[in-house]
Amino acid sequence: MLLASCFGGSGKRGAGGFRAVPVVKDDLEITVLSTGNVQPQNQLAVYSPIAGRIEKILIREGDNVRKGQKLMELSSTERATLLDEAAAQGTSQLAYWQQLYQETPLLSPETGQVIYLPTVPGQVVGTSVTLMVMSDHLIVNTQVDETDLAQIKMNQDAQITLDAYPDKPIDGIVRRISFQSTLVNNVTTYEVDVWPTQVPSYMRSGMTANVVFSVNEKDDILLIPSEAIQQTPDGQTYVLKGADQPKGKPATVMIQTGLTDGKQTEVTSGLKEGDRVLVKSFSAGQLASSASNSTNPFTIARPTPSARNGGAPGGAPGGGGGGH
Repeated sequence: MLLASCFGGSGKRGAGGFRAVPVVKDDLEITVLSTGNVQPQNQLAVYSPIAGRIEKILIREGDNVRKGQKLMELSSTERATLLDEAAAQGTSQLAYWQQLYQETPLLSPETGQVIYLPTVPGQVVGTSVTLMVMSDHLIVNTQVDETDLAQIKMNQDAQITLDAYPDKPIDGIVRRISFQSTLVNNVTTYEVDVWPTQVPSYMRSGMTANVVFSVNEKDDILLIPSEAIQQTPDGQTYVLKGADQPKGKPATVMIQTGLTDGKQTEVTSGLKEGDRVLVKSFSAGQLASSASNSTNPFTIARPTPSARNGGAPGGAPGGGGGGH
């Protein structure tokens, strides 16, 4: 008899620590979650072309600039000295030498965004001083566990959520999957770069971001709790279906399954919407008891040879006149 020890002879729904859960129709999405940081795809440090002094800064941090745009005006060491001497002689002398001895312009080497501007007008600089840092495009660099890597594909859709702006999700797409692994806290991971389809103005390099990769999705399908699903020794999948009658007994129903996220599983055949499947509800005492009991209460009970021959349980011979 199926689960006689758990349900007893009453067959009441919910007896023996089981609860009935209805089969429902809903949407199911399979995702992979990862954490990363916002960073430029390419980062370019701009150095001073000459040793001298910064006269003017024509841009601000965060500005988008185009290739060839004038960013700063610089004076060489000789021009800076000459202008200082002329300024001591009067404004007319200063204006004369400024017109005669033109400044050196600093032009943008690429089209991009100024993400770091540590310099100020009047600062004396050398050719090894970083005047600014530019980036061409902000991306999110994430670390994906090797166990999830097979589910990540190029051009796969993803959703970015910045810790600083949790209520403003950003659509993204996978543009790079690293071929070289990295060991992070003794876990093998691979770098995956996600490009925002549109970089918002509030996105900053260095921000922490959570990325959800969309692996698979189905709408309006039959779903049951994954914990309700069991397997026979020969690999068939089944569930315990709640009784249709108040005093009826649960039935074993063979099913076919599809998509699963670990918590919910799609049922492709064997059940219909509104059916009720049984899920074991463990109490603390039952957990302690099951730890010392090798019998799985979910398995289909098989009669012992003695029981098939009409003997008493445990192989003991049945007593004469033992009718019940």
